[in-house]
Amino acid sequence: MPPLKPDSAPPPIALLGGTFDPVHDGHLGLARDARRALALPQVLLVPARDPPHRPPPGASATHRLAMLELAIAPLSGLAVDDREIRRSGKSYTVLTLEEFRAGDRHRPLMFILGADAFRGLPRWHRWTEILELAHLVVAARPGDPFDSALPDALVPLWQDRRTTEPADLAASPAGRICVVPIMARDISASAIRSAIARGGDDALRARALMPRAVWDYIAAHRLYAA
Repeated sequence: MPPLKPDSAPPPIALLGGTFDPVHDGHLGLARDARRALALPQVLLVPARDPPHRPPPGASATHRLAMLELAIAPLSGLAVDDREIRRSGKSYTVLTLEEFRAGDRHRPLMFILGADAFRGLPRWHRWTEILELAHLVVAARPGDPFDSALPDALVPLWQDRRTTEPADLAASPAGRICVVPIMARDISASAIRSAIARGGDDALRARALMPRAVWDYIAAHRLYAA
């Protein structure tokens, strides 16, 4: 088979991981901001079954996956990948990236994460291998000087691998760090869970922070109620 021509090369794969407990407008906005900034055809949202760096989720993996699928159903350019839900054990990012990379060694692979998560990268399982598997797309609010407070372990990596050109990510399979701006959205899944548990007006305010289909699912299954 002849090699692919440049104009027929498959597009990059972009992933946004998370617990999505529950999925809310902040998650969806981040995914759409990153997709727009990098001119991506699609972003895959990857819900964690058993997140390693936080307490157990308030809703089961089945419920969180169902809510995520409801949330992205009317949105173009977003899709769900459930491999971490199907995989047993801790939902380590490096394992997920290895699975994607095993399917295609040469296709650009991007992992989207927030600025706080990037600063905490040295606490991740096998974190030094992540940039060998994928590019890192750091979603930062405008004016956030997150790179001025990086842990020492990240400083040389940041200095050597950063780029301001999204095109650099499409030019190689992995290894670069690119910052993309996102709209500031002060939305927290933990705050939403607490508001739902309190009920009343607090729960009604939480309702406005997520797609209606997700709220209806939460209400129907009495998720996060006290």
